[in-house]
Amino acid sequence: MKGRRIWSCFMVIIILSCKEQNIEKTENKETVLAQSLVDYVNPLMGTDSAFDLSNGNTYPAIATPWAMNFWTPMTSKMGDGWTYKYDENKIRGIKQTHQPSPWINDYAAFSVMAITGDLKYKEDERASWFSHKAETVKPYHYKVYLADYDVLAEVAPTERAAHFKFTFPKADQSYIMLDAFFKGSMVKIIPEERKIIGYCRNNSGGVPNNFHNYFVAEFDKDFNINHTWGDGWKLIENSKENEGEHVGAIIGFETKKGETVHVKVASSFISPEQAQLNLNREIGNDTFQQTQIKAKNAWEKELSKIKIEDDNLDHIKTFYSCLYRVLLFPRKFYEFNEKNEIVHYSPYNGKVLPGYMFTDNGFWDTFRAVFPFFNMMYPELNSHIMEGLANTYKESGWLPEWASPGHRDCMIGSNSAPIIADAFLKEVPNIDVETLFQAILKNATTSEGRPLSNGKEIRSVGREGIDYYNKLGYVPYDVNINENAARTLEYAYADFTIAKMAEKLGKKEIAKTFYERSKNYKNLFDPTTKLMRGKNKDGSFQSPFNPLKWGDAFTEGNSLHYTWSVFHDIEGLIQLMGGKSEFEKQLDHVFTMPPEFDASYYGFTIHEIREMQIVNMGNYAHGNQPIQHMIYLYNYANAAYKTQEKIREVLTKLYAATPDGYCGDEDNGQTSAWYVFSALGFYPVTPGVNQYVIGSPLFKKATITLENGNEFVINAPENNQENVYIQSASLNGKTYHNSYLDYEVIQQGGHLDFKMTSTPNKDWANSNDEVPYSLSKE
Repeated sequence: MKGRRIWSCFMVIIILSCKEQNIEKTENKETVLAQSLVDYVNPLMGTDSAFDLSNGNTYPAIATPWAMNFWTPMTSKMGDGWTYKYDENKIRGIKQTHQPSPWINDYAAFSVMAITGDLKYKEDERASWFSHKAETVKPYHYKVYLADYDVLAEVAPTERAAHFKFTFPKADQSYIMLDAFFKGSMVKIIPEERKIIGYCRNNSGGVPNNFHNYFVAEFDKDFNINHTWGDGWKLIENSKENEGEHVGAIIGFETKKGETVHVKVASSFISPEQAQLNLNREIGNDTFQQTQIKAKNAWEKELSKIKIEDDNLDHIKTFYSCLYRVLLFPRKFYEFNEKNEIVHYSPYNGKVLPGYMFTDNGFWDTFRAVFPFFNMMYPELNSHIMEGLANTYKESGWLPEWASPGHRDCMIGSNSAPIIADAFLKEVPNIDVETLFQAILKNATTSEGRPLSNGKEIRSVGREGIDYYNKLGYVPYDVNINENAARTLEYAYADFTIAKMAEKLGKKEIAKTFYERSKNYKNLFDPTTKLMRGKNKDGSFQSPFNPLKWGDAFTEGNSLHYTWSVFHDIEGLIQLMGGKSEFEKQLDHVFTMPPEFDASYYGFTIHEIREMQIVNMGNYAHGNQPIQHMIYLYNYANAAYKTQEKIREVLTKLYAATPDGYCGDEDNGQTSAWYVFSALGFYPVTPGVNQYVIGSPLFKKATITLENGNEFVINAPENNQENVYIQSASLNGKTYHNSYLDYEVIQQGGHLDFKMTSTPNKDWANSNDEVPYSLSKE
């Protein structure tokens, strides 16, 4: 609040594009002199989390955008998904990580740690006290004081490598160790080359039998000591090589006070030679400062595509901290071979193949806003992701729904379909339409031959219950398929996006079939409660029915949350509920009722429930994805002022650039993408449709620089804490009454101007033709 008062005296204008930055270049040196947007980012946002309460469930990702490897300090034990907990006070090492979520956990991880004095290499013993007061955390640079050893440890990232810098005290015995972790590893010390090479194989599933992460670490100081440890933490002195379940390498030397030792580290999923190639190509002879500046400029390039002008510094920090999270996943899982060709190790069949591959994403989360953001801002990137999806289908026979790095048995739905269809409909270039359309049709017609994990089918790949769904129009409650109502609703929406894609491809019969199937949501609507409800195979509704019961027929939510999952036909849902007035009352009820719940399906109160309970917004559970679009639905009932009011409340109450800054799992950029879109003033309720639904812009001015070179500017000069309502709007100088915005309008560039006020204007966007798209109105 102190910073907010100081900055309220004048407008904060952020210098945005790299072209506008004052960059001084000298021989072998690049220095960014202008104010950097990346320095508004707080990578610690969301790190104050635990199993039973998530404030983000994030870790500080020291990385470049969409990098193959991230780096993060470890406060927790090897294998703990909560690898960095803000309230812990010891660091065990800085690890290479690929973890997308603590629930999915990590793979291909290893760590680097420096100590002085008596040799301590076991992870509990080597851990050093540290303080956030002596910690610098930027996306492009991490620095921490290891108090037990008087060592300053730093790291700067590239896409596939990292540059470490350790500043030592005067010591007769200083050590750097590489922990190759459990589940299979190898290390080899090569003193004459000042190198450690090896591999790690740790994973949490979704890998072929030949999975390895090969690493190379190059030092700029000779070794006086070299040890390894083997299984059971058994130290083998004066050894250079070890292989087993869990091994590590230790090198040592004398150091002078203030002496720096640099370590350049890279890895590859392809081969040891490729790891060396990645290191040579991405760092080579660069200094630590050069590596750091390159990483910083990589972030500036991406963050600078959205320029914010406002007088609230806290909101600016939150915006860029969220945008940073949106630009981390999915991860680039490809490399450049000696001919500079794009190749990837396939996490599906274990072969090295040409072309793009991306991973570490759960589409159940990210179809909602992350991929629509890419389609708006990054069509070229998304074309590469689409090629990666086509390659996944070719290599495994299925589209991914949760990949880390290969198919994982997590979550439900068929949400690869809206991601592919939306990219195609938004004319993302160079899409393998034939392969991808074949793939989404396969998902929608059969589940036979799904990939295996530990000898069992991965039920999240394809569509669980597809035969029931296609025959009955829903997945029954009483056929031993969990979360059946949620599956039905998500399949129906996916069918709508398939129909849209088929229609544009001229496949009229397929389009007709899937448009009809997209109406299957109606089969679960219970007119007596005006809610979605599980239905038995014989056509009767499940009984007893408790709309407050989480799980069971639904996924990480209850009927009050999933009833709104009719993304493509809100008008149809309005009609089922008895009209706009009843629809509006049902929306209101979610917010005005107490945060009551039934957790009996789980046997304990899961963290998603607790996060809903404690924020004092009734049964609105913004901390989880199923309901995040719900506030925007007031627009469809000509009550856009209620959307504006509640959007602004969520933006300012549930988000902050602080360690407890999220209200639930961040989830691969989705909860952050909700903030980024909503702070700009609009949101993609229906991916697969060319519209965004208007909310309440947070800033006085936002300038979006699109990939085609056009700029779209959102102006709201009267915006402040009280002026949350839209009094009027104009688009390119003409009065604008619609509560939605077309994709093409943004891409063409222009100005959207809002006059904001503290009093609701109930007449704005209040006619039937001023509301967003619904299938029933088509």
